Amino acid sequence: MASVEDLQKKIKELEQALEEEKQKNRQGAVRQKISEMSSEVVDSNPYSRLMALKRMGIVDNYEKIRDYTVAVVGVGGVGSVTAEMLTRCGIGKLLLFDYDKVELANMNRLFYQPHQAGLSKVEAAERTLKEINPDVIFETYNYNITTMDNFNHFMKRITEGGLTEGKPVDLVLSCVDNFEARMTINTACNEVGQTWIESGVSENAVSGHIQFVIPGETACFACAPPLVVATKTDEKTLKREGVCAASLPTTMAVVAGFLVQNTLKYLLEFGDVTHYLGYNALQDFFPTMSMKPNENCDDTYCCKQQKLYKEREAKKPKVVKEEPKEEEVIHEDNPFEIELVSETSVEESQASEGQVPELTEGLRVAYSVPAPEQGDLGNNVVETDSTSLDELMKQMKSL
Repeated sequence: MASVEDLQKKIKELEQALEEEKQKNRQGAVRQKISEMSSEVVDSNPYSRLMALKRMGIVDNYEKIRDYTVAVVGVGGVGSVTAEMLTRCGIGKLLLFDYDKVELANMNRLFYQPHQAGLSKVEAAERTLKEINPDVIFETYNYNITTMDNFNHFMKRITEGGLTEGKPVDLVLSCVDNFEARMTINTACNEVGQTWIESGVSENAVSGHIQFVIPGETACFACAPPLVVATKTDEKTLKREGVCAASLPTTMAVVAGFLVQNTLKYLLEFGDVTHYLGYNALQDFFPTMSMKPNENCDDTYCCKQQKLYKEREAKKPKVVKEEPKEEEVIHEDNPFEIELVSETSVEESQASEGQVPELTEGLRVAYSVPAPEQGDLGNNVVETDSTSLDELMKQMKSL
């Protein structure tokens, strides 16, 4: 005969199983509702993604985002937030690569949760992202891309893992935290001519950057490598014992935002995709620049891509820009040499327009508040004497 403790334990297990079943049913209903809403892309659908871009006239066909595949390498502080943003935007397919597991130390991220500790990052990411948008197709790979076998498989997936199997992905996003992995991605993308965007956050967590790389057209990561890469130093020897690189969810979110924003601009073809954008949180400094590829790059595939790019450019028809001719202004005869001049000086003109604030480079005022006229100074109150209207009329009749 079962004891009271056994019965209580059994009841507790049954209650727990029942609660889990209810939770699954609720999640299933939510997923079904989201799937129904997200599959119907109409103006009245509040769950439609990127609708604002269409309504504001920035893009014509925002639904094209569903036709693209993006590979995210590194699902850490930047990569996890990047994957979430792309999922919420309705990307067609995501390939996630990472070899690490979720730890409690990762709870300073904007994505992972304590109950996911122990899971691989790609598995935890897939579970969360499927709840956010079940329409996205996911492929997850829990391995280190820098090993030979994994590198070959990584190459195979970025060249054949598109939304249509056998087609390449549309973009590769590097969100790794070490130079070895960055160089691996650089080598793979140079070899197959794959466009990609590199990103990174500094060790002190208060600065970061993104770099857009088109093999052969822009500088690759090996064209102007960091010192540790150029000197072939083992970066593992640079890590200080007992010291972990700082990570702030604010900085990582800013860099991830830059990364996804430029991903959308590239895929949906609006705005200008930045070649390099930096972020320094201490001075709120955002440097931008564009680097041409190094003809003496150590990466042989980069040099090969440069040659192919020059050949493609040479085959394009040359467009000659005609400079507009300035038409000569022909005046009628002016024997008396009459000239039209302004009655106000430059200083008076500026004063009439009102004070213009000093602006930084790249900014201008849309309008200025007109300066008050001389007669309008003060509170615009006209002073009068105490003579009444009747007295004034008597004075007028006596004239």
